[in-house]
Amino acid sequence: MSGKEPLPPYFSIDPARAAKRLSEPIGTARFAKAAAFAARGRQDLAERGYAPDGRKRLRRFSTWEICRYLIPVATAHFRRVLRKNPDLPQGVGEGNSKWFTLDDVLRLRDHFAQEGAADREYRPWRPEGLPAKVLAVANFKGGVGKTSTAAHLAMSAALDGYKVLVIDLDSQGSMTSIMGGQVTDEWSTAFPLLAKDYALALQDENRVREARGQPPLPFDETLTEALKIGARDLIQKTHWPNIDLLGAQLNLYWAEFQVPVWRMGLRGWPLWDALSNGLTHDGVVDDYDIIIIDTPPALGYLTINALAAADILLVPLGATFLEFDSTGRFFDMLYSTFASVEDGENTARRRDGLPEMRFEWDAVRAIITRFEAGQQTDLANVIQAYFGDFMTTYRQELTAMVGQAGEQVNGIYEADYREFNRDTYVRGRETFDRTWAEVKELILGAWWRDLQMEKQEQEQTDGQAQTS
Repeated sequence: MSGKEPLPPYFSIDPARAAKRLSEPIGTARFAKAAAFAARGRQDLAERGYAPDGRKRLRRFSTWEICRYLIPVATAHFRRVLRKNPDLPQGVGEGNSKWFTLDDVLRLRDHFAQEGAADREYRPWRPEGLPAKVLAVANFKGGVGKTSTAAHLAMSAALDGYKVLVIDLDSQGSMTSIMGGQVTDEWSTAFPLLAKDYALALQDENRVREARGQPPLPFDETLTEALKIGARDLIQKTHWPNIDLLGAQLNLYWAEFQVPVWRMGLRGWPLWDALSNGLTHDGVVDDYDIIIIDTPPALGYLTINALAAADILLVPLGATFLEFDSTGRFFDMLYSTFASVEDGENTARRRDGLPEMRFEWDAVRAIITRFEAGQQTDLANVIQAYFGDFMTTYRQELTAMVGQAGEQVNGIYEADYREFNRDTYVRGRETFDRTWAEVKELILGAWWRDLQMEKQEQEQTDGQAQTS
């Protein structure tokens, strides 16, 4: 090495000087202080997207945006319709520069659906009589764009006209922050739904034990309180008129410790069905068109509940070797976990003469996120080749707009396009529009298949009734 070149910084570190720079040994109380500082900072950063009164507001949408992205009509025709129908929302602004709330857009969409051209899709297709489609966004590797993907899919579906419920099962509460939610403790999260499901199972077991003359299993105050709570009690409105939220906060993580304790107390309790039962029994799946679940970055009991409740599983990953490797292990763990449950349950069901159970999903797709074509195309192509039909065809590109929206604790659909170059906005929006198009195709295809199966079952029932 030449004498002119400096040594790397890890050479010549003086131990005595290093010791002087250390603080006193750190006890557990120091973590509380750091957490308090972080809580204040988190609130400060989150409120960047809030109004002065501390509440989040959704921006207005321009005539250009509405006609390009939301209602498929020409701008001139849109303005003519408004002039002819003064009872419709007229927007705010001078001249032709009008801006509308999303509530306005939803009303306008309904008008065009009733009065507009028959061959235009003013409202998205949704079959009557079928429950909401449930999407879980999951991967046990953090930092893969899981929450961002879930949030933008919810916003895409809402802008498309669907009524959406977002469920945050990640105790970090990032989705809750994006949606402007306020969650005080675990009793305002999904935890009571899990507790209630166990409480109902325990009540059934104790009735059986009473009939046999056996002592009841213990029923504590937590379970008694959970029985009073329904899923609708936990759902809050957001600044989006057609997105509701079941939020999360740090104490939700307690469920990861409590659920196995309950399972040990009642081995017959199907813990994986707790969330699904709560949403179904309380009628939540009939209140919405689409339910999107953001999961923790781990395959724990909360994630297992999300996956068991889901019709469609979306797995985000970056185009890197480590994320590809981790996602492959995630699929392996999914197989091990759910196959083990199936084997255990079906052994008991065969013994009792009951039909076997199995887990099924309408579709599973891995989505490449934060994609940089100039550096990652070759590896992305390899990942696409190995995962095959498990992959979406489109890759979510990393754009300047996506990064800037994230800094403001917003989604890109919440960003005012006037803050960007028009081309930058169009490109940034396209990265999530195209992802939504692929996911929407999965949802519509699954609904259509369900509808045909329902018709076939009805025809069989009618045929049996006629022959008898």
